Amino acid sequence: MIVGVPRETFPGENRVALVPGVLAALTKHKWEILIEKNAGLAAGFRDQDYVDKGAKIASREEVFQKADIVLQVRALGANPEAGRADLPLLRKEQIVIGMMEPLTAGREAAALAERGATAFALELIPRITRAQSMDVLSSMATIAGYKAVLLAANHLPRMFPMLMTAAGTVTPAHVFVVGAGVAGLQAIASARRLGAKVEAYDVRPAVKEQIESLGGKFVELPIETGQAEDKGGYAKAMDEDFYKRQRELMLSVVAHSDVVITTAAVPGKKAPVLVTAEMVRAMAPGSVIVDLAAERGGNCELTRPGETVRAGEVTILGPLNVPATIPYHASQMFAKNVTNFLVNMITKQGEFNIDCNDEIVSETLVARGGQVVHPRVRETLGSPASA
Repeated sequence: MIVGVPRETFPGENRVALVPGVLAALTKHKWEILIEKNAGLAAGFRDQDYVDKGAKIASREEVFQKADIVLQVRALGANPEAGRADLPLLRKEQIVIGMMEPLTAGREAAALAERGATAFALELIPRITRAQSMDVLSSMATIAGYKAVLLAANHLPRMFPMLMTAAGTVTPAHVFVVGAGVAGLQAIASARRLGAKVEAYDVRPAVKEQIESLGGKFVELPIETGQAEDKGGYAKAMDEDFYKRQRELMLSVVAHSDVVITTAAVPGKKAPVLVTAEMVRAMAPGSVIVDLAAERGGNCELTRPGETVRAGEVTILGPLNVPATIPYHASQMFAKNVTNFLVNMITKQGEFNIDCNDEIVSETLVARGGQVVHPRVRETLGSPASA
């Protein structure tokens, strides 16, 4: 098998799908690795680093022409404009693996199918124990949660930790994290390391123990949340009455926070609005909101995706593609995830096998044999769930 890694073409995307450190896991199976020239440079990996680990450097055309498997951080769907330029380079039965945003980019999935490509969307990795080492969403959320705290600290006109000095005592900053998934938990841990006093809320009561284990205080709101989690452990979309009640109860918590970090997202849907303009107006001058759900529209009513705005004396950040701002370690984690995903499809005899009886394979397979085959993606296209 030949694995090809083209340079990412999405604007501002600095990550790369494979890093030199993971190549041995593939070359030991006698697989050949082709890396487009300078594909890893923005992430801190030189072409010579890849060559030293057994890879070959090639042009973009050569990568697509020769590779049996093309690995991308952002394949078509997650790279809707520039990604279309790669469509003519794909050939029938060529395998494409990467992030594709398939639940909101069904037409792009259909375009891959029309080319005859076999496409795997890594966002659809099931949340089962066996797949944890392949979970790119969790890896990238870890990066985003960490960076959100740094962004907040950089914009806040006060320090995070309590300090006792000859000039008096500096009280710690109050940080409120909304959503205690992977990004939220990492934000809690990072804010605590900087010395802040941290509170956190999630619609899933089961995360209380995780929040407290990181030194945060779980904010309990008297609201029914029994149906707020799906079988995969993700938060489910709730009705507007639920969110209205939630916003009313959160107002006082937000008002006394110096920093609010929001991370609440529902896969394939617009992010729920949890922080209203009224809440923002209640915050003290100099307060900061970092909205990690900006790519899905934002959890804050006043968020502008990709912008930093001022609402009165409150700064609201709507960062996009946060993991790409820490590309070295984001690439390292992504590469490990995607390598584990590939190795899972290698048989004991060393053959590559797409076994749809494997839940990991069937849940991520979006297109094959000229058709979109994933039931949830087919539904977004208005097609029957089964091909």
